Amino acid sequence: MEINNIPEAFTLPLRLSLISCLVRGQKTFNEIKLITKATDGNISVQLSKLQKWGYVESEKKIIDKKMQTVYSLTSFGRDELEEYVVLLETIIRDSSLTVD
Repeated sequence: MEINNIPEAFTLPLRLSLISCLVRGQKTFNEIKLITKATDGNISVQLSKLQKWGYVESEKKIIDKKMQTVYSLTSFGRDELEEYVVLLETIIRDSSLTVD
């Protein structure tokens, strides 16, 4: 990954928040909403984009006798996040080496 080629998944704060909250494991829509503090509409739109791009997957599960959609990060999504973090670490490390 290069600075001039950052995937769209990481260019919007809410998308980055959604990916970040799924790193620790699957979450229901309501759990995601509590973590991100975003509106239902914004979450739905951004989760759909992340699913389309292959970062997030969803599954219907019965939780507390109710059908709910559970979201999780794909291995591709995790790999891309790790690559993005490495890019940011490199930028920070390299900036500390420059002398003004």
